[in-house]
Amino acid sequence: MSTFEYCFSTLGCSGLSLHEVADLGECHGIARVELRALSGTINLTAALAAEFGTPAGFAAFLIGRKLKVTALNTSMRLFGSSGLSEVEPFIDWAEAAGIPNLRIFDGGGQPALEEMARAAALLDNWQALRRSRRLNVELMIETHDALADFDQLLAFLEHAPTARILWDTHHTWAKGADVRTLWPLIAKNVVHLHVKDSMEDSDGKRRYVLPGHGDFPIAELLSLLQPDERKIPLSLEWERHWHPQLPPLEDALKAARHWWRQGVS
Repeated sequence: MSTFEYCFSTLGCSGLSLHEVADLGECHGIARVELRALSGTINLTAALAAEFGTPAGFAAFLIGRKLKVTALNTSMRLFGSSGLSEVEPFIDWAEAAGIPNLRIFDGGGQPALEEMARAAALLDNWQALRRSRRLNVELMIETHDALADFDQLLAFLEHAPTARILWDTHHTWAKGADVRTLWPLIAKNVVHLHVKDSMEDSDGKRRYVLPGHGDFPIAELLSLLQPDERKIPLSLEWERHWHPQLPPLEDALKAARHWWRQGVS
């Protein structure tokens, strides 16, 4: 029975150093973080180098603070990319610290079948690189743009049946996918989850709200996930870096304390 690996993305506290992020996590009893931004920049490897000097220094800090990084989030987009150069700077940092995943985006638009095939081939190239360099870190693809569409996600998985998916549960739901219908079809591919809450305004647009103040079906989602024994990381993605009008991440973590434990026995 899953107990979930609760974590949060530093997209919600992008001005903090990792030392400060560790303090925030400790204050809220969360020992796992997903790194997207640090010290005011999304140039993550530069921020890590400025704060720790080397990947070894970074790894030593995590051990000392008993902090686990669930992913390093790159800006690479799978669809349209011709190579893996954008993830290369992240590899040494991930390997030194035992970080399991590098996040890449899917990419926008409606990729044609040929583009999906090229994306699947690029993932094959990544696996060949992993084998040749004996890497442990994996790539995971976020359902952010094209793959937030139910049909396109399933079509992509036909081309890349072993692709590892970061399921942004809010994005797929906001585009009309029922979580109960989608989960059984993608469960074997999902290795990480983003959760957030929103409500619809009078103009039909969605705006993010504190966890538990919107209408995202968190209890239904968690009831689906609970039987999974993999303890998939469940990450609060509070997008304050892109939406500075949102309350501080600390407020969101306080609100999430009850919200993301609904449906859990």
